[in-house]
Amino acid sequence: MAKNKTNIVTVLSFEKKLVPSDGYLYGTSWNSRNSAEPLVLIEKSVRGTVSNRLPKEVQNDPMKLNAKIENPNPQKVDACALSEHQNTLKVSFTLKVLGGVQNPSACNNEEFYKSYQVVATNYIEKYKFKELAKRYALNIANGRFLWRNRVGAEKIEINVIMNEQQTWSFNAFDYKINEFDSADNKINELAEQIAKALSGELPYLLLKIDAFALVGNGQEVYPSEELVLNKGKGNKSKILYQVNNIAAMHSQKIGNALRTIDTWYPDFNEKHIAIAIEPYGVVTNLGKAYREQRNEDFFSLFDKYALGNELENAEQEHYVMAVLVRGGVFGQSGKE
Repeated sequence: MAKNKTNIVTVLSFEKKLVPSDGYLYGTSWNSRNSAEPLVLIEKSVRGTVSNRLPKEVQNDPMKLNAKIENPNPQKVDACALSEHQNTLKVSFTLKVLGGVQNPSACNNEEFYKSYQVVATNYIEKYKFKELAKRYALNIANGRFLWRNRVGAEKIEINVIMNEQQTWSFNAFDYKINEFDSADNKINELAEQIAKALSGELPYLLLKIDAFALVGNGQEVYPSEELVLNKGKGNKSKILYQVNNIAAMHSQKIGNALRTIDTWYPDFNEKHIAIAIEPYGVVTNLGKAYREQRNEDFFSLFDKYALGNELENAEQEHYVMAVLVRGGVFGQSGKE
């Protein structure tokens, strides 16, 4: 990964170690949360109005402007909502935690492979993944993975079952979504199990997670939205995700929420917003990469760290290892 030809790794990849399933959406009532019914998508035909910003040539021409504004905007969209007798959304998914981050799934440079293994093994012995595990546990407990469904909820309860043996129950509002410094006994217990799996002390860890959000009778809820690649060719302007006719959230969206633990990027003190672990700190909905400068991106740090060079602080080490837990393809071009 350094400029020395003997250290160039053109094939290098890591499998993800946090493996969430899709999240399935159900409707229930807060006082009888043990029984829930799968939520299905509803197709709506709506007559919208033109509300997007129009070109200046249209804005400045009253005739064209009136023609645009008066023209109806019919659309077909997917929606999802609780029934009139349901006031609570249930989201269920499983999370598998794996170890073996010290072993790349593919690497075509033996010298680099050996150097990286020593570095990763030293990290595990020194930190035992305790910091990362605590942050993942907090993002489970605070219900961050509910995304928009978390906003405006009166109550949120998170139930976690470990390997069908041990159970934890969390009030999501007891835990802040952008602070990871404090943890109670329940968080520490869950984090300990996650850390053991990441460190290889356990062969794997399987968690079943059920989230209950009291949002109100008949209220709309929000599965994942599908990306429409050929706009104008389909008959819907919004398509929601479903699995076997059950409204659902993408596993990728749940995974993004769980790994939103990066408070180590340079501008955090100003922004005070945790971002997802990404090689360049990219937040797509803000159109910004928070780690593209100051040599704080993953590749700049990894190139030094994996070859045995010390990083400036433990935060940089945690960030690098968190990207490897995320997984990805990190090979370097042989032309460099």
